Amino acid sequence: MLGEYRIGGRRASDIAASVERGVASGDLAPGHVLPPMRELANDLGVNPNTVAAAYRTLRERGVIETAGRRGSRVRPRPASTSRGSLRVEAPPGVRDLGDGNPDPALLPSLGEALAGAAEAYTRAPGLYGDAAVVPRLAELARAGLDADGVPAGGVAITSGSLDAIERVLTAHLRPGDAVAVEDPGWGALLDLVPALGMHAVPVALDEDGPLPGAVERALGAGARALVVTDRAQNPTGATVGSERAEELRAVLARHPGVLLIEDDHGHAIVDLPVHPLAGVTEHWAFVRSVSKAYGPDLRLAVLTGDALTVDRVTGRQRLGPGWVSGLLQRTVAHLWESGAVDTAAVARSYGARRDALVRALAERGIEAYGRTGMNVWVPVSDETGAVTRLLRAGWAVAPGARFRMTSPQGVRLTVSSLSAKDIEPLADAAAQAARPARPVSYG
Repeated sequence: MLGEYRIGGRRASDIAASVERGVASGDLAPGHVLPPMRELANDLGVNPNTVAAAYRTLRERGVIETAGRRGSRVRPRPASTSRGSLRVEAPPGVRDLGDGNPDPALLPSLGEALAGAAEAYTRAPGLYGDAAVVPRLAELARAGLDADGVPAGGVAITSGSLDAIERVLTAHLRPGDAVAVEDPGWGALLDLVPALGMHAVPVALDEDGPLPGAVERALGAGARALVVTDRAQNPTGATVGSERAEELRAVLARHPGVLLIEDDHGHAIVDLPVHPLAGVTEHWAFVRSVSKAYGPDLRLAVLTGDALTVDRVTGRQRLGPGWVSGLLQRTVAHLWESGAVDTAAVARSYGARRDALVRALAERGIEAYGRTGMNVWVPVSDETGAVTRLLRAGWAVAPGARFRMTSPQGVRLTVSSLSAKDIEPLADAAAQAARPARPVSYG
């Protein structure tokens, strides 16, 4: 018994399903402690090994977590609860800096590109059996990847970065496997891994990306995959430089069986070069999204990788959605060919706002980090208090709990909606809200 809720079942699968129903209904709230395995086994009249198997299944699905002698409890953020829901709703009159959206003023107009795609569709409508990737888009994508030093590989198109990462993970891993992820890191990825029944292993980072020693420890402990953000890391803004890339490649070379996934969501909004890690391990994938530079609603990302990975991803995709709309693919190809986004200008715009805020906070004694992209990460000792005080001052920010696993607390500010006149008032409010926190190493 857990309050009014009774866990039932005779088989491990039934017991696990009973717990999941309780979590879904809210009868088993996040943080609720489950009965010890022997106690529940006695109540249900089953072998303790049956309950152990049920609890193992629940852990692999991300529903519960085990804390040694403190027992098993419902995860504070079960896999069915998106970290994105851990947001601060901005009431009227409050500026929302927590949504993570690009500045609409910097997104290109789609009218001409959509018209061109529609005209091409009129001449040759997309039909069953057509190639899944529009040839011109594949040609342009591969040319861009070649220019950035990404190893040769086929091109697949997915419905955004997260879709690509999920497909690559499930192509090689199975429930229970460990995946090394950046900490703090992208909240959606931190949700996805346990939702797939996999176990996320935190990897600390600094402004140059994942720390080689932390990656070595994670891989040495059995992580079967590593996910790295090459540029504009969410939420810290870290970007992997040439020296760090060499160090990480050396680590990966000692673990050739690890699946490497690189996320280049900062493509076309960052003017620093990308330093790919791909090619050291047997299986790898490089993902390049168009969301930040061209618009989230395009829902398109380019994926390349080793032959087996791309083949498995495209084969499984054929059994689901089939392909990403050719209309969208032709639209993106038109945007690329026409130079619709001035990467240098976009990077300067985000950089001016980001750097001004980081500088203003430093003048007030507050350490903040944001090397590239549209985010600023502010470590704080009292995350809830900082979020509350900023909200009272008229600024809604993203609580760091959305992004971290074991790292120090913090808050993320998206600078895309800021103007020059906003910087000083925001810095004043942040200085009042923040508490002293230890400096960068985020883990």
